[in-house]
Amino acid sequence: MIDAVLIAGPTASGKSAAALALADRLGGTIVNADSMQVYRELKVLTARPSEDEMAAVPHRLYGTVPAREAYSVGRWTADAAAAIAGARGQGRVPILVGGTGLYFKAVLEGLSPVPEIPEEVRERWRARASMSDARDLHEALSQRDEVMAARLPPTDPQRIVRALEVIDATGVSLADWQETAGAPILGDGAILKLVVAPERETVYAAIDARFDAMLGQGALQEVEALAALDLAPELPLMRAHGVRELIAYLSGTMSLEAAAAKAKTESRRYAKRQMTWARRFMPDWTWFPDGPAAASAVAAQS
Repeated sequence: MIDAVLIAGPTASGKSAAALALADRLGGTIVNADSMQVYRELKVLTARPSEDEMAAVPHRLYGTVPAREAYSVGRWTADAAAAIAGARGQGRVPILVGGTGLYFKAVLEGLSPVPEIPEEVRERWRARASMSDARDLHEALSQRDEVMAARLPPTDPQRIVRALEVIDATGVSLADWQETAGAPILGDGAILKLVVAPERETVYAAIDARFDAMLGQGALQEVEALAALDLAPELPLMRAHGVRELIAYLSGTMSLEAAAAKAKTESRRYAKRQMTWARRFMPDWTWFPDGPAAASAVAAQS
C-alpha cells in the first residue's frame, strides 16, 4: 500500500502532469506544495492547474490565500496536515507536488515550533520594509540578532523581515528556534519520494515556451490587476517570477520583449536553484527524467 507520494522538481519539469496521472491511477488527492500557487490572484502566471484538471481529481491548497497575506511555511504545514488527513479520511492517497523544497523538508522532518507572530508586529515590520531597502533591514537585524544577520544575505528582504519579526515578538533568535525540531506530518509508512528532473536545456526550453503561452492566456492582465491592489513590494506574491518584469512593462519602463526575456532568465535561474536544493537535500529520492517516467514507475508498483 502507498501511504503518500511526494513529487518534487524544478519549475516547468512536468511535475503537475505526473501528479494528475498518479492521482487518477491511485485514487489520489493532489496537495499543493508550491509557495506561489497558494495565492488567489495569479492563476496563469504561477501555472496553477486548469479548471478541467482540478475537476478531474481533488486538488487542495491551490488559490486559497489572498495576495496581501504573507503566507508562511508554518501555515502551509498546518494546512497540508489537514489536507493530508482529509484525503486519508476519504480513502484517498495524498499526492504532494510542487517546487518549494522547504515545504517537503517540513512535511518529512517537522518544522521548528516558532510561536505565532502577533499581527501588530508583522504590520510594523512590513511598514518598515516598505520604506527601507533590504540593506537597511539587514543592518537593523545585525543590531538585534547577529547570528541570523550572518546567515542571511542583505538582498533577501522577505527572510530578513521574518527574522526581525521573530526576534521582536519572542526575544529569541530564529536561529535558536530552528534548533528545536517539530514532529513530521508524515509517519513511517510507504512514502514514495520522487524528483522529476529533465535535462537542463529541456527545462529551460519549457520555461521559455510556457512564459510565452502565459502571455497569451492572460498573465499580463493578471499582473495589471495585481498592481492595482497597491500591495507592499516585499509581500511574497509580488516577488513571483514575471511580476516585477510585467509591472515594468505596464509602467512603460521596459518593452514587453525585454520584460519577457528577463522573466524567462529569472525563472531559469530559479530552476537551477531548485535543482541545487534537490541534489543537496533529496539525494535518496527516486529521480526520473520526466513526468511520464515517474508516473509509469509508480503505477507499476501499485
